[in-house]
Amino acid sequence: MSQTILDAPTTARTLNEKLVAARAASITLATATADQKNAALEAIAAAVEGGADRILPANELDLANGRENGLSTALQDRLALSAARLTSLAGAVREIVGLVDPVGESVRGRVLPNGVRIDQVRVPFGVVGVIYEARPNVTVDIAALALKSGNAVVLRGGSAAENTNGVLVALIQDALASVGLPADCVQTIDEFGREGARELMRARGLVDVLIPRGSASLISTVVTESKVPVIETGDGVVHVFLDESANEQWAIDIVHNAKVQRPSVCNALETLLVHRGAAERLLPGVLAKLRESGVSIHADDETRAIFADAVPATEEDWQTEYMSLDLAVRVVADIDEAMQHIRTYSTHHTESIITNDLGNAERFLNEVDSAAVMVNASTRFTDGGEFGFGAEVGISTQKLHARGPMGLPELTSTKWLVRGSGQIRG
Repeated sequence: MSQTILDAPTTARTLNEKLVAARAASITLATATADQKNAALEAIAAAVEGGADRILPANELDLANGRENGLSTALQDRLALSAARLTSLAGAVREIVGLVDPVGESVRGRVLPNGVRIDQVRVPFGVVGVIYEARPNVTVDIAALALKSGNAVVLRGGSAAENTNGVLVALIQDALASVGLPADCVQTIDEFGREGARELMRARGLVDVLIPRGSASLISTVVTESKVPVIETGDGVVHVFLDESANEQWAIDIVHNAKVQRPSVCNALETLLVHRGAAERLLPGVLAKLRESGVSIHADDETRAIFADAVPATEEDWQTEYMSLDLAVRVVADIDEAMQHIRTYSTHHTESIITNDLGNAERFLNEVDSAAVMVNASTRFTDGGEFGFGAEVGISTQKLHARGPMGLPELTSTKWLVRGSGQIRG
């Protein structure tokens, strides 16, 4: 039976009362200065770094519950915290302190012939709801990004991380209060379970935007059922294509890094495509390196004829986000067939080509329709921290408002400021 830690915050407030409180807190936060918000972030970083004695026991309890309830190895990896991961989380928050506050930034403006001045400026959304699974790092990352961009945030982190998230939110709320900002700027609704998530999706008017992070089924449910506008993040069926001219050592190193460095994340490689003209040259070294690291190869017939230590690939393999040490491998005739495969099976997250052919590199960049498209680089770089955002809200695979890793500007909308001196429209 799952256990709950006693240290987690409790409240008698209803979910609607929490959302109303978040709306009130967002009004205060929208006018907070950059210095006030940065002071809050510094306090949060210190609380996360210094709170290991509260956070880690809660996290171990969640992990024990997860093992008992059959939580997948990939989700256990995402759920697990350690002293080193807490230090990294605190560092990411401090990086956000150093980023430019987007609120009030002028996007464009002009003076009309009649003397009226118009300016389009960035403003917070207001209240951001986030639904995610087994990722306590998201609790800290999104809270920090929301605060810096002037938004209150309501978090539904799921039952798998409920104890960890409860302690983290309590620490964050204490940090906010210590610098004079409303504790209600960051809240968790995990205690309301799945019905809480459904209410959050119906909270149009109290919640301005909803961001789901997690499995394809979770994201699909939120997109389908939510009455609140959704910024869609996506699962990652991520591809690397080894072109005919690919440098062998680059191919070995990039493919290994993209698959093995952290296989449970959305920018990890899931399908490797190899030009037929380079298959015999590249596949033995690339796949041998992967097998040394415990990767199971799911391969088509041409690949298995070259590298026998593989299992036959099925149609399902081309559609699978493994989030584990498994990789689908296929030999293709040329770049056109590689891009056709990507168009058929990609989730439009990240794709990379390894090539020394400048023309093919530019074709791949221009014709592949994904949020991040790369040449001669590991797909693991599709990440808010790596892109210099300090952290990320998620990686958007949609095309409206935001696409790719989402940082501070993507958590803002705009409004028009019009300054006149008595002008009327004729």
